[in-house]
Amino acid sequence: RKAMAPLDGLVVLEIAGLAPGPFCGLMLADFGAKVIRIDSPKGTLNTDMLARGKQSIMLDLKAPADREALLNLVDTADVLIEPFRPGVMERLHLGPALLLARRPSLIYARLTGFGQSGDQAVTTRAGHDINFLALSGVLSVLKREGEVPHPPINILADFAAGGHMCATGILLALLERQKSGRGQVVDCAMTDGVAYLATFIYQMAHNGMLNPDRPGTSLLDGGAPFYQVYECSDGQYMAVGALEPQFYTQLLNELGVPADCPQLDTQEWPRLKQQFASIFRTKTRDEWCSVFAHRDACVTPVLTLQEAPAHPHNQWRGTFVRKDGRCEPTPAPRLMRSPVGANWKGPTHGEHAHDILPQPTSKL
Repeated sequence: RKAMAPLDGLVVLEIAGLAPGPFCGLMLADFGAKVIRIDSPKGTLNTDMLARGKQSIMLDLKAPADREALLNLVDTADVLIEPFRPGVMERLHLGPALLLARRPSLIYARLTGFGQSGDQAVTTRAGHDINFLALSGVLSVLKREGEVPHPPINILADFAAGGHMCATGILLALLERQKSGRGQVVDCAMTDGVAYLATFIYQMAHNGMLNPDRPGTSLLDGGAPFYQVYECSDGQYMAVGALEPQFYTQLLNELGVPADCPQLDTQEWPRLKQQFASIFRTKTRDEWCSVFAHRDACVTPVLTLQEAPAHPHNQWRGTFVRKDGRCEPTPAPRLMRSPVGANWKGPTHGEHAHDILPQPTSKL
């Protein structure tokens, strides 16, 4: 008997938006939920990885007939995800007070940058990943000494603190609903989420492991020579994370550096970084991979996006799958008793209108 997907039977309405909301919906769809994406007639559905496994209908939420169509879908839905600034859904007469009165068991997830409450000069403002990182305090320490702060693309706020944390909030609310029988609002603010993810960073700043006044000089932010990225002779890179003494000893041994070189003498760190950098530039990345292949020194190659899917470990794990000429990451984590496989097909814009909407809407 085939194992049931963890979220089988869950019905999710995803109001189309930018990256965080679609990723939240993707996570739920990958693990078995029926996700209906509400697309605008004015836009075009991105035929990207974030739309896979979903259904798509077009509704103009400013049109009364289309709003009524959405309300009818709410009557049988478990979750609604909306990505707008505070007040937008209320002005559309689709706010949580109205929808929860109509469907008391609904989980109404609101995914924003700054949250539903707080300083209105902030909460009603536009923003992106870099702005949420900045307001959380985290961006200030994402830098090397002598450089300006540098955001890690948009993976931290949009995806980790946004889409992923929103999905977690939805699952928590669903668990609580099993006890109370009632739905609720999930207020997922990406600024809050980044700050929460940075709990350990704030702890390190408090106990002296991180110097917020001199980012790039501490243990984990590029200050230590044994937690660093080094360029090789071919322009490729190796990542070194030899934090523990036993791994540091292995690192020194393979680099040919005297074993009595002190690990935690911060005064020596700049000199050691230069020495390590010079040594790494004497071999290609593949040559260093051979050197460290059977050494427990926490040294790995920095793979490109093109190389990672072909790495033997990633192939063995099935971390990526190739579909239609492109590589897509597979769902994580793995549930060993109820494994699921993603539905790799993404919808076309409004493809499922006739299957989902029994009555014509204003734009169909």
